Amino acid sequence: MSVRASLPHHHEYENGDHLHSGNIHQMLPDHTELQAVSDAMKQLGDPTRLQIFWILCHCEECVTNLGAMIGMTAPAVSHHLRLLKASGLVTSRRIGKEMHYKAADTPLVESLHRTVEDIIQIACPSL
Repeated sequence: MSVRASLPHHHEYENGDHLHSGNIHQMLPDHTELQAVSDAMKQLGDPTRLQIFWILCHCEECVTNLGAMIGMTAPAVSHHLRLLKASGLVTSRRIGKEMHYKAADTPLVESLHRTVEDIIQIACPSL
């Protein structure tokens, strides 16, 4: 039986609304469509990675400066950056001997950035 087949129970609501039983299930995104979002949210479930992500949504920065901003060693920051980069949230480029990181320019990253700021009720800094 297909996941998108008709539901086994048909519920009548007082207002005649069938959205919950029929239309919602028809609009349900496929598991594979949700995988990137799920992976990204797992990475942002760590407070340190969330801090790094937020910083990189506003500026491009090297590991040394990121470490100074959040009070961590460069190797510890690099570990978090590897995970953020692997999930597609962060990109990097080499400038001389240093790697510089910034938030990826994707709709998912933009949405997560706005969501983080909405939740913690903070506005983007004026640069």
